[in-house]
Amino acid sequence: MKNLSRRSFLQKVGIGTGSVVVAASLPAILRSKHDTSKYAGKKLNIALCGLGRYAGYLAEGIVNAQYCRIAGIVTGTPSKAVEWSKKYNIPQQNIYNYQNFDDIKNNKDIDVVYVVLPNAMHKEFAIRTAKAGKHVIVEKPMAITADDCAAMIKACKDAGVQMAIGYRLHYEPYNMEMKRLGQEKVFGQVRLVEASLGYKTSDPTEWRLKKALAGGGPLMNVGIYCVQASRYILGEEPVSVTAQFGPVTNNKLFAEVEASVAWQLEFPSGAFSNCTSTYNCGIDRLFASADEGNFELSPAISYGPFVGKTSKGPLNFPETNQQMVQCDAIAKLLLENKQLPDHINGEEGLKDVRIMQAIYEAARTGRKISLT
Repeated sequence: MKNLSRRSFLQKVGIGTGSVVVAASLPAILRSKHDTSKYAGKKLNIALCGLGRYAGYLAEGIVNAQYCRIAGIVTGTPSKAVEWSKKYNIPQQNIYNYQNFDDIKNNKDIDVVYVVLPNAMHKEFAIRTAKAGKHVIVEKPMAITADDCAAMIKACKDAGVQMAIGYRLHYEPYNMEMKRLGQEKVFGQVRLVEASLGYKTSDPTEWRLKKALAGGGPLMNVGIYCVQASRYILGEEPVSVTAQFGPVTNNKLFAEVEASVAWQLEFPSGAFSNCTSTYNCGIDRLFASADEGNFELSPAISYGPFVGKTSKGPLNFPETNQQMVQCDAIAKLLLENKQLPDHINGEEGLKDVRIMQAIYEAARTGRKISLT
C-alpha cells in the first residue's frame, strides 16, 4: 500500500450518493440531508476548547451543520483568539483562555464545550466543564487512564450534564455497514478482524510524541480506532490481550512513546482481532473474515474517502463530512433533551482506555492480560 502521511488523511469530503444505497439504509441524520426542508429552529451553542489542527476540521463541519453552531472558543494563544473570532464571528464575551475558563458557567450563550486539547488535559477540562453546568464532548481518547475516565463520568453525573466522546466513525456509513455486517452475521460468525492504522511522523516537537501529554504513542492516537472497530464489528467485549512493541526506529523521535505496537484481542465467541498502530508508515485498513465470506475497507478508518467491498461485491455509500454528521447527531439529541446513546458515552470511552492500558501492560510484560 502506498505510504500515507497524516495530512493525506485530512481530505475535505462532501456528500455524494452511492450507486447502490437506498435512503432507508442510512442513519436518520444522513437521510435528513436529502430533505427539501431546512431545519430553522434553535441551534446548540458549542464552544471549542483547544484550537489545534483537529479543531479546525471540527469547525469546518460545524459551520455546515444544521443543529449546532460555533458560539465560543477557549485558547491559550491570543493570536488564535483574534483569528477565530473574525472567521467565525465569535463575540468577545464568548472567548476564554485556560485561566478564566470557569467563568463560562455564567454564559447562557454556551450549551456545550467540546474539549479538543492534548489527551492528558481531557480530564481537567471535562470536569471543569461539568462543574460549570455545561454538557461535554471530549475528543478521543477520553483520557489517559481508566481512573481519569471514571472521575470524568462521576463529575458529569454529579453535575447533571451529559458527556459524549468524539467517535466520529459511529456516524460514518461505511464503518457502520462493517458493524452491521458483523453483528447481524450477514456472512455468518466473524472469526477474524484485522485493523491497522498509521502514518509517518517526523516532527520531534509534536505533542503526540510527549508521553506526559499524549499518554502514549500511536496506540493512544490512532490505535484506538482499531480497538473500536474490533469491538463494533463483533459486538462483543474482549476477554484477553497479548501485545508486542515494534522496534524503536528513531531513538530521538521515539524517546518517550512507542513507534508502533501490535496486539491481539480474544473475544467470547472465539473470534480474535489482530491490530497494528504505527508512526513509521502509512496504513489504513479494516478486514473481517466470517464463516461464509468477508468484508473490508481500505482506506477504512481515517477521514475518507473510503473504499469497501464484501465477498459479494463493492460497497457504495455516501461520503460525508464526518465531523458535521457527528456534531449534528449529538446536537439534535441534546436539543430534544434526550439521553445520548451508550455507544458514544463516557462508559464507552472508559472501555477503550481500559483495553489500551491492558495492551501496554501486555507489551511491556510479554504476558497475556485478562480483561475480565
